[in-house]
Amino acid sequence: MFRIGGLRVVIWPNDHRPAHVHVKGAEGEAVFNLNCPDGPPVLRESYGFKVPDVNRIEAALVELVPTLCAEWSAIHGDY
Repeated sequence: MFRIGGLRVVIWPNDHRPAHVHVKGAEGEAVFNLNCPDGPPVLRESYGFKVPDVNRIEAALVELVPTLCAEWSAIHGDY
């Protein structure tokens, strides 16, 4: 599991393609498609987060895309 501040970044082992992550926190949840292997991450859906929060999460995910894509591949195989 990865973290962005107090938020959890999760790849569920029983999830579906395309490669994506769930970002969960007390305020809400957002799902970002990773666009592996090089990104950029793109918001697919968000519940509860304010726009500035989503923008901050997306900016942080840009740095994590290579690591998250490698993790997705280790769990699921192809992107």
